[in-house]
Amino acid sequence: MDIVTPAKIDSTEKWNSAFSFELFRNWNYKKIVVTPNTAKLNSNYYVSEIKKMQKRNVKNSGIEFIIDNKNSYGDFVSLLNDMAIAKHEIYGVDMDKTGHIFALVNYKNPNAKEIDEEYECLLCNDVIYDEYEPSFLDDCQFYLQQLPTEAFYLIFGFLLFLNISMFSIKESFQIH
Repeated sequence: MDIVTPAKIDSTEKWNSAFSFELFRNWNYKKIVVTPNTAKLNSNYYVSEIKKMQKRNVKNSGIEFIIDNKNSYGDFVSLLNDMAIAKHEIYGVDMDKTGHIFALVNYKNPNAKEIDEEYECLLCNDVIYDEYEPSFLDDCQFYLQQLPTEAFYLIFGFLLFLNISMFSIKESFQIH
């Protein structure tokens, strides 16, 4: 589970307003109170409410899951799992003021279907080839990595004796 911890910023400054929750605070939220230690038991209800919200597709709306200090970490994780089960990826935690979890609607403009259909799947009929072919050096490195350490002792010994034999051959061909 990946959760991004928000930075401590002053939400009154204009350049920080994009990073704060203040833009979404005045939306129309359906409030659901999460009673302590029961979020896992009510998981089906929460998932159904999230799916209903997605189907309604009302702009500037969402669900506010009200949690407080009496709720456990299991309640928090259960709500995040419910978002994943409902395949709802737009949610946030208001860390500045309330600490509640907000599931925001992903509004889809019904009049913009023509554009959405055109760009819905840009890679649907494409074929992607993996044209990497390893070179001889890549193959040698791969096979050397697969060898056990005893094989390196044998190779080193062979090269050492080869070097000694080359010295003896060189000595025999020298003119005295």
